[in-house]
Amino acid sequence: MRFGNPELWKSLSFFDRFLAVFVFLAMVLGILIGNFANEQVQRHLNGGAKWGNVSIPLLIGLLIMIWPPLSKVEWECLPRLLKSRDLWVHLTVSFVLNWLVSPFIMLSLAWVTLPESALERERVGVVLVGVARCVAMVLVWNGIAQGDRDYCAILVVSNSILQMVLFAPYALLFANILCRSPTLTTPTLHLDYGNVAQSVGIYLGIPLVAGGLTRWIVCTCLLPSRRAKFYHIWGHVSGIGLLYVITVLFANQGKHIITHIGRIFRICVPLLLYFIIVWSITFFTFWRIRTTSWGRTYSSYEKAVTQAFTAGSNNFELAIAVAVASFGADAPEVLAATMGPLVEVPVLLLLSYLALYLRDRLNWSTKSKTGSDL
Repeated sequence: MRFGNPELWKSLSFFDRFLAVFVFLAMVLGILIGNFANEQVQRHLNGGAKWGNVSIPLLIGLLIMIWPPLSKVEWECLPRLLKSRDLWVHLTVSFVLNWLVSPFIMLSLAWVTLPESALERERVGVVLVGVARCVAMVLVWNGIAQGDRDYCAILVVSNSILQMVLFAPYALLFANILCRSPTLTTPTLHLDYGNVAQSVGIYLGIPLVAGGLTRWIVCTCLLPSRRAKFYHIWGHVSGIGLLYVITVLFANQGKHIITHIGRIFRICVPLLLYFIIVWSITFFTFWRIRTTSWGRTYSSYEKAVTQAFTAGSNNFELAIAVAVASFGADAPEVLAATMGPLVEVPVLLLLSYLALYLRDRLNWSTKSKTGSDL
């Protein structure tokens, strides 16, 4: 198979090229640690210093995961982009996809694939992943697929702001009402609004401020050539934080994972279906409407792929953080949320290359043509 840029794979760093493998290895390492050193893990993770109901070591890792990607957002482009009518149309489309469509698709898939009362808490964890809209990793997938970088940046900013306002009530609605079975009696399944709001402020607000400040310092103090080198190195910090957090969480869940391996595979099913379905619907809808009067103005490959990855990916870092803060690090909800990166990373990486293939394979002309578009 030949992608649009045959040198793209070679241009990726070693870490980015094998990120999915590293995630898998981190999970395996965590499971091994959890099974062979479970007592020490529980003592240090659950018995040590905490802030916001999360252990300090885990808290640091969660913050580091989100900070570097947000520092890459081109905040300085906001004034120019906000003057574009095209932008506001795409912001509206993004809002509909991210907040009115995608969470309910995840909810439906969670109920269809995890309907049993015994999987109630896992279902909540899966739905939390669907409610946490992507603000970080979409920058990676959009870059690989060569989407519109400026639009991706503004959609990331928009989703970041919207999550500060909407995530807490959405999490309460989905976890307390829409995910509940008629036989639910366990009070620990309830999300506390204060905990959720605090988690959003800690795990999203702090990285947002830090990311904007980092961007300002870098643009002020470094030449463009130095900036590129800095961001190249700085970007790996987020990946290291991700691997660290996954290792810690799976070490804490190690024994539970081995004991309930069947549940792990069950949890992966709705996540896998979600990423593929939402991405495909968005991408191919933009492709199909390109010859309409609306599509000729607002639809292009770059815009389509940006919207597809924004709608089809999730902020699993925030989902994990909220699950840990609300239910505890060893809860089934956390186990379900931590499956997000295992499924999302390899699936969306493959979809990134599929997008490049379809860019050349499909006809993206906005002029109506007879016959096949392929």
